[in-house]
Amino acid sequence: MRRNKGKNKRKVVIRIFIIILFIIFLLGIIYISTYISSSMKDKKDSENILSNVVVEEEQITETKTEKMLELEELKKENEEIIGWLEIEDTKINYPVVQTTDNDFYLTHNYKKEKSSAGSLFLDKDFDLENGSSNYLIYGHRSTRGLMFEDLMKYAKKDFYENHTKIKFTTEKEDAIYEILAVFYSRVYYKSEKNVFRYYFFVNAETEKEFNDYVANAKKASIYDTGVTAEYGDQLLTLSTCEYSQEDGRFAVVAKKISNNDINQNEKITQ
Repeated sequence: MRRNKGKNKRKVVIRIFIIILFIIFLLGIIYISTYISSSMKDKKDSENILSNVVVEEEQITETKTEKMLELEELKKENEEIIGWLEIEDTKINYPVVQTTDNDFYLTHNYKKEKSSAGSLFLDKDFDLENGSSNYLIYGHRSTRGLMFEDLMKYAKKDFYENHTKIKFTTEKEDAIYEILAVFYSRVYYKSEKNVFRYYFFVNAETEKEFNDYVANAKKASIYDTGVTAEYGDQLLTLSTCEYSQEDGRFAVVAKKISNNDINQNEKITQ
């Protein structure tokens, strides 16, 4: 009797173990399926965003480029779309959004739908109406190559040398920015002193504050671009996560060099 009870007990334990394994397997399948489905949706949502945006050729003028008009049309889907960012030979070719906090678009796409890839978004403190010194734009990195994953290409100087320009379009202008610094950083503790917290710089209150930002960016740069900026120049800073250190960051800083007079067929890499 005791042997039979022992055997029955073992059978029950084995059955429970098998059931647990099956549940774990099933949950794994559901997770993988959900991840794949979400990834495919994120990828689809990030490609051909402007495919349904129609701009008539006669609408294009010296002060309104095709991209500016496309942006106006796209803005009808979401009024928080404020610009379009493009870097040649990368997948960075996306709308930029802005809202009242820096959290929402970490988990939502430009249509305000839930998305693990998030969106490229402008820091909430940038004054779109009156202008600020620095367009500080954030974006996730993604193993699927979405958002700011390709920003890491600038870690190699040879890529930079062939892609020194960034195109950033707003409703007001279609502008070209020239890169002046590329650097690694991290989110610093409050107790740390004399560190370069580039992620706090949106508007310069003084000329010294502007010059200090540029000087610190140049000093931190992993290679010399030979480019600098002067007080009054419009800056653009692109920021993403970097995983070689805790709370690591990777940033590219550029200054505006031209707008609205760009040949639409001209490459923006040189």
